[in-house]
Amino acid sequence: MRHVPVCTIVALTIGLSIGSNTAATEPIPWDMKALSVAPKVYDDPEHCTDEVKAIFYEGLPWKGNPTRVFAYYGLPKTNPGEKVPAMVLVHGGGGSAFAPWVRLWLSRGYAAIAMDTCGCISSGGYRNHPRHDLGGPPGWGGFNQIDEPIQDQWTYHAVADAILAHSLIRSFPEVDAEQIDVTGISWGGYLTCIVAGVDSRFRFAAPVYGCGFLGDNSAWLDTFEQMGKDKTERWLKLWDPSVYLPFARMPILWVTGTNDFAYPMDSLQKSYRLPHSRHTLCIRVRMPHAHGGPGENPEEIHAMAESLSRDGIPLPQIINSGRKGTNAWAKYKSRASVIKAELNYTKDTGKWMDRDWATVPAELDTSRKKVSAVLPEGVSVYYFNLIDDRGLVVSTEHEELQ
Repeated sequence: MRHVPVCTIVALTIGLSIGSNTAATEPIPWDMKALSVAPKVYDDPEHCTDEVKAIFYEGLPWKGNPTRVFAYYGLPKTNPGEKVPAMVLVHGGGGSAFAPWVRLWLSRGYAAIAMDTCGCISSGGYRNHPRHDLGGPPGWGGFNQIDEPIQDQWTYHAVADAILAHSLIRSFPEVDAEQIDVTGISWGGYLTCIVAGVDSRFRFAAPVYGCGFLGDNSAWLDTFEQMGKDKTERWLKLWDPSVYLPFARMPILWVTGTNDFAYPMDSLQKSYRLPHSRHTLCIRVRMPHAHGGPGENPEEIHAMAESLSRDGIPLPQIINSGRKGTNAWAKYKSRASVIKAELNYTKDTGKWMDRDWATVPAELDTSRKKVSAVLPEGVSVYYFNLIDDRGLVVSTEHEELQ
């Protein structure tokens, strides 16, 4: 494997006048000019397979010391001069660089790179990821690092790790640098939200589960309470995705479930309304929260990538929606045949993860490209799912009635 130039990272500071619910007005803490240079690479033959190569690449300094980031990458077989699209894959809590995830995208004809964001070496699968001597700050969230300099905190390094992975894979001659996407799971979805607002070179982003507004009602409220008001406010002003999402300009596909324990639907909604770009929703009732199949395999991500790189059929698009009394409706456009529509609703209030959801058929008028339903009595929240002839799901925004 060839070595590419080392990049020198210059850490910027960020003003603490930035609010977690508003667009940032101060410089972001990452130097995109420096991070856009492909990092120096070191081969790791011990962890390589025939299809997937293991490497370390140079990360940002941590506490004044150099770091290296472990990663798996793969390139599909190509003809001379042929270029392929690529995916950057960002793991979540408890995870690392996942070789099976890289293989999934290789099987689809994409180049792919998955990096570890916690200073660990991946086992290749989904468990047992030991730290290595040149690792950066451990994850996840870096809540206990909030008093450290910005450039020594986990989110600062994890976002930079993903951007550097992007810079590396786009430097390969087999990769089409204009057709690179990013997706992440859980904490990786959180990171994907930030990366989408920082690295405009990505074509589209697909956070799975992750969103912003973690200070509202996320799974980390107890952690914030233990941190105290001042440290919590500092963390949210520095690292909540809501600070960076207003800068995102690429299309974003949001994939999650109604009862996600970490990222509730109201925080998700506030998050997907922030970017100045088209958003598409895929919200399944009680979608499991996990690495592997649930987080990696949603075919909606693949379909969106194909529609942008290989003239594949796009996901259906919600045009508008509304309600008059108990009569709810939505209109859509689609090149694929929408064959089914569902009304998903709950009568519960309180914690989103504890709510009981029901699904009933909705009326589908394919000639008018419209879906409608009469809301059952007592509904507190509802939304529609459209299912096309590929089995792909697109959701309307949810509406809260009480």
